[in-house]
Amino acid sequence: MVLLSQVVRRGSGFAARLRKQDWACSLVGLSARYYSTKTAPEIPGMEYQDVICTLNTLQTNASALEQVRRERSHPQLQLHAMRGFLERAGLTVEELDHLNIIHVTGTKGKGSTCAFTEQILRSYGFRTGFYSSPHLVQVRERIRINGQPIGKELFTKYFWQIYGRLDETKDAHGRTMPAYFRFLTILAFHVFLQEKVDLAIIEVGIGGAYDCTNIIRTPWVCGISSLGIDHTQILGDTIEKIAWQKGGIFKQGVPAFTVKQPEGALAVLKDRAREIKCPLWVCPELEDYQADCGSVHLGLAGHHQHSNASLALQLSQTWLQRRFLSDKTFRTTTHENSSILQASSFKLSPIMVKGLADTEWPGRNQTLTHGAVTYFLDGAHTMRSMQACIRWFREMAAQHERKSSGPVARVLLFNATGERDSAAMLKLLVPCHFDYAVFCPNITESISSCNADQQNFNVSVENMLTRCLDNERSWRLHNSAGDNRGPQLLIEDSLPLLQERKADTLVFPCILSALQWITQGRDTVLADPAKSLLPVSTSISAKGAPLREATEIHILITGSLHLVGGVLKHLEPPDSSN
Repeated sequence: MVLLSQVVRRGSGFAARLRKQDWACSLVGLSARYYSTKTAPEIPGMEYQDVICTLNTLQTNASALEQVRRERSHPQLQLHAMRGFLERAGLTVEELDHLNIIHVTGTKGKGSTCAFTEQILRSYGFRTGFYSSPHLVQVRERIRINGQPIGKELFTKYFWQIYGRLDETKDAHGRTMPAYFRFLTILAFHVFLQEKVDLAIIEVGIGGAYDCTNIIRTPWVCGISSLGIDHTQILGDTIEKIAWQKGGIFKQGVPAFTVKQPEGALAVLKDRAREIKCPLWVCPELEDYQADCGSVHLGLAGHHQHSNASLALQLSQTWLQRRFLSDKTFRTTTHENSSILQASSFKLSPIMVKGLADTEWPGRNQTLTHGAVTYFLDGAHTMRSMQACIRWFREMAAQHERKSSGPVARVLLFNATGERDSAAMLKLLVPCHFDYAVFCPNITESISSCNADQQNFNVSVENMLTRCLDNERSWRLHNSAGDNRGPQLLIEDSLPLLQERKADTLVFPCILSALQWITQGRDTVLADPAKSLLPVSTSISAKGAPLREATEIHILITGSLHLVGGVLKHLEPPDSSN
């Protein structure tokens, strides 16, 4: 691996440089205690980045942090507080009834389900709103109209409308302002109402019962994608506890659908549905639907997307039924099987088939080819999603390798955040036979001009780098049983890279430096002179010789959606005019 003491020193110096800056647009990962929470005033000509810097104060201001601490012990307070913020922003829960909402939660696949659903209903000609999280590159991605992130001008205009109302009323409410996600949820509702969408697809942030999106009173239909273990400190440490939280989005009389779930989770969802008096159906397999074209093609890769697509079809069909039925009642043909309501498959319209095929959802099972370098991007960050990611990667990488005219180098670029069990995920990745395993924090680049959209002020640089070193250590333990190389050693000179697939490890202080080293100048996008180049020692540079000599380089980027977003920022720079 790269000289660890060198990395630590470099990381410490990196952090020290960041501490010298107290302005809002400093680099990703700046510790909260060095960040100014002074509110930027609304003045004519304020630009989008000024808005994002002001938005970022809601990650760290004292009132927001106090909200998080208080409500973690009393989660029921979250919805009460959300209603108060909504009213201060000039909105009411009654107004949200006019958005004809599809509300979706789950552990794995809820974003993909929403993307399928949005594309299908947009294909029918409806004006759609879509609220999701997190964003990959720019925060505007969270709020979409007709599948596209709202423009910078619209975001800026609507931001100040909501922020101004909340700021004007804070003195009368203990100087409280909503935290980051809560504010964006209110902003999304406001945008959708102002833009007069025909429907809004709302993805839950975390959980369901106490998530701030759950102030919705009367959605038209609800969906729950695949459940697994995640966010255990908030949702509970068993699948049953998590299912109870997810089932909290059910509403009396509102139809709900879920995919096949673990037995314990499904039992809890059934109990929640019975308690709330909500009809609940389990979706059929995607292969059970009929289509004139024969087999259905999905725009999103991976077999695990089949259940997401089936859930999206049921949500779309139910929404369409209500839209076109004059009495607004829900009708469907079902049969009971061991007391579980099983939703029936149906013949797909050509519009539905096209919608499924046209769906795009960046950062999830996404493949990008830049000359000799192919990037496989998937933001998997739970055990189940990582298993699905590995199945997809193995299939896709094998296809690409069969077409290659020479040896291929495989590289893993990994990071994980929060309470996730990164060691367990890395153990799953070992059988993929990577030639290098590279680790870096979710810091886009080591200069202060990076995009404010990707700043996270809730964790320090030191903590992020320490997590990377821990991940590197776990990889070596899993990948090299009996290998006693100490952390102070460089990559060994004898490197049978492409023959034996023995992975060596490197740690870099930011995403850009990791990508530049991995690609060795073979991706012209990353070789752009406008991009800063982090100095690398001659010995470390020499270790990249096999990457320069390989016919192709295949890179799996996974473990964190924020990591994937940071990579996409460099690979597909957003148009600054939009």
